[in-house]
Amino acid sequence: MSDDQLTGLAAFMTAFGLIISLISLVALIIGIIAWWKIFSKAGFSGALCLLFFIPIANIIVFLYLAFAEWPVHRELNYLRSQMGARGQQYPSYPQGRPY
Repeated sequence: MSDDQLTGLAAFMTAFGLIISLISLVALIIGIIAWWKIFSKAGFSGALCLLFFIPIANIIVFLYLAFAEWPVHRELNYLRSQMGARGQQYPSYPQGRPY
């Protein structure tokens, strides 16, 4: 290979590496935002999603998220028990138009 071909190949590989790095960074940021929202909507601190970067902790956090009682459900069960103690009925499913 001539020097011109090597220079062109090096430029191509550099550009390709930069593009792949940029795409990876965007995907990483989107993933962090998505997991932050999931943890927040479940009632946990959104910062728990940062534990996904620690190799063994990510498995533990994922299993905890899957099998633990979420604070949102705990609050819902508490409110339902309070309504039941007053003798009020609550709908067991969202009311709306049938499909």
